[in-house]
Amino acid sequence: MKKGVVATVAAMSVSLPALGAEIKVLSAGAIEPGLRVAAAAFEKEAGHTVKIQFATAPQLRQRVGGGETADVVIAPPAVIDEFAKAGKLGEARVDVGRVGLGVAVRPDAPVPDISSAEALKRSVLDAESIVFNRASTGLYFEGLLKKMGIYGQVEAKSVRYPDGASVMEHVLNKGKGREIGFGPITEILLYKEKGLRLIGPLPAEVQNYTRYVAAQMTGAPGSGAAQAFLRHLGSPAGKAQFVARGIE
Repeated sequence: MKKGVVATVAAMSVSLPALGAEIKVLSAGAIEPGLRVAAAAFEKEAGHTVKIQFATAPQLRQRVGGGETADVVIAPPAVIDEFAKAGKLGEARVDVGRVGLGVAVRPDAPVPDISSAEALKRSVLDAESIVFNRASTGLYFEGLLKKMGIYGQVEAKSVRYPDGASVMEHVLNKGKGREIGFGPITEILLYKEKGLRLIGPLPAEVQNYTRYVAAQMTGAPGSGAAQAFLRHLGSPAGKAQFVARGIE
C-alpha cells in the first residue's frame, strides 16, 4: 500500500467517531414520562442508545431475582437495597426523584371531593367502585384504607390490576358510574390527552411519595456508557427533565 493511502486511512480512523453503546435499562413504570425524555436527551448528547423496559416493583424483583441482567436498574430504595445485598449492583447510585399518588376519573364521571383526608374517605365510601394497582403505590393505598378503617367496607368494590397502566385503561375505557381510580400522578398524566381527568393529588396529610433510585448492575456489558447515563440522570439538566413531568 502506498504511503499516501496509508496516511489517508490513518487519518480517517482517527476522525471517525466511536460506535455508540446500547444501554439496557430496567425501570419502574411510574417515572416513564421523565425517563423517556431524559434518555432521548442523553442519546442525542452522548451518541449511545438507551433501551428501556418498564415493570412494577414486584416484577422487577422477580426478573432480577430470576437472573435477568441490565446495565441500569431503577426502582424504589427498598428494592435497590435488596439487589445490592444480593450482590447484583455496584456502588454508584443516583436519586432520580419521587412521585406522589393521584386521583383520576373518566371524562364524564362525577368529580369526587378529595379536599381533605375525611373528604377522601367519604368519596371512597360513596364510590360505586375504586380501581388501583398491586404495585408499591397500590399497596400503600390499601394500607391507607385499612388505617382509615374502611377497607372491609370497600374491598368488595375494589378492582385491582398488576400495574398502573391497566388501572388507567380500565378507568378510561371500562369505567361506569361513580368510579374512582388511584395511581402515580405521572401515570395518570400519560392518559390526560386521551381524556382521563387528574382530579389532583391525595390530601397532604395522607399523601405518599415513592422515591426512585437508579443504580448500575454488576457485570453490565456497557459499563462505561451506563456510568455516563447515571451521571446524566443526576445532572441539573437530567433533574429538570424529570421535574417538568411531575417527578419531584
